[in-house]
Amino acid sequence: GVGYAALKLNTASYGTAIGQGALTFNTTGAHNTASGRYALRSNTTGACNAAHGSHSLYSNTTGTKNTASGAYALRVNTTGQKNTAVGMNALYSNTTAHYNAAFGFRALGANTTGTYNTGSGTYALCKNTTGHSNTASGFYALRLNTTAHYNTATGTCAMFDNTTGGANTAHGYQSLANNTTGSYNTAS
Repeated sequence: GVGYAALKLNTASYGTAIGQGALTFNTTGAHNTASGRYALRSNTTGACNAAHGSHSLYSNTTGTKNTASGAYALRVNTTGQKNTAVGMNALYSNTTAHYNAAFGFRALGANTTGTYNTGSGTYALCKNTTGHSNTASGFYALRLNTTAHYNTATGTCAMFDNTTGGANTAHGYQSLANNTTGSYNTAS
């Protein structure tokens, strides 16, 4: 490792750490790559992770096959697996959830345990906590969604106010923007 305390406790093979505190507590987690201050710092046995950016995957301990690119991406993840976060604060609050993909500033930023979500665009699905199987593509798409499932929103501000309404489909600028709790709607 390069940087103070990088790979300090490491006994595994095929690890790369660049930056102060990168992979500090890694013991047997193999095939990890960390670049940036405190990237993958808490990782102990998690394997096949890639963290690029300050504090990315910082709290990860045993989670495997995660990719975080951007400062604070997947910051709180501990045991979640197979997540991809690209952008500052993307999937920031994810703890144990699996199979999420976030692309853009704060995309899926509040997600904790929601699974199978995809957020692409600045603030896409940024308030989602436990909702699963949602897809948001566009600036502020499904921004206020918290616990709802099976929604698809494509376009700037599509389904912006949705909080708990599920199984909705919205395509286009501000489509279903004011829907909050309604379910099984389609708008184009």
